[in-house]
Amino acid sequence: MPSRHHEIADDLRHEIETGRIEPGERLPSEAGLADRYKVSTVTLRRALAVLQGEGLVEKIHGKGNFIRLPLRKIVYVGGWGTLDPWTAAETALRVTVRTNTVSADGHLTTLLKVPTGSPLTEFLCISHEGESPHGLARIYIPRDLAPAGVLDDESAWRETATRFAVLTTPPATVRETVSARPPTPDEASILRLRSAVAVLAIRRVATDITGRVIEASLLVFPGDHVDALFTTHHMTNERQK
Repeated sequence: MPSRHHEIADDLRHEIETGRIEPGERLPSEAGLADRYKVSTVTLRRALAVLQGEGLVEKIHGKGNFIRLPLRKIVYVGGWGTLDPWTAAETALRVTVRTNTVSADGHLTTLLKVPTGSPLTEFLCISHEGESPHGLARIYIPRDLAPAGVLDDESAWRETATRFAVLTTPPATVRETVSARPPTPDEASILRLRSAVAVLAIRRVATDITGRVIEASLLVFPGDHVDALFTTHHMTNERQK
């Protein structure tokens, strides 16, 4: 015999699937739902946890439980870290950005090949579709390469973050390492991920013609939110022509 919290989950799922509760709509309060079904809030939360695990319901801290919008993927275009303009436009992404000056230590000294304590400009970018986070990027640039006034020019870095690209000159080489892995606790919290969802993690390092690292980026996308596209161009020399 189904447990009570599964019966409640089944009932709410039916309301979602039949359109009685629409995507993006806020559910009644947990206390209100518990009263409707004549159960404790503990039992009600177990029912909501089932729906959250299925990706049907999303709990937003301080706001309540919401019906998730239908999943729409975007395309990450490898090579210089842009989001495909067609899919990005379709999902109506908006990006929030925080900028800061940090000192290189640990893995950042290795990524950027700089001494410990070197000043870096950090861009923390989070893309959203409606209320749902869609991607996370931490972009680091040596402080002396950041264009003058970049920390004060909101329009400049917001346009940059929308593309997950940087403001420095075009690189000579871009090396990207792509992996699928479980999210870290910090990533799961920022992106509001279920523990069972893997993330697509991309580490991107760009260098100039002298070999100096001009950018290091750590990008994280929910695995069910994005596809990655990489195109290889075969070089043909003049003699072969």
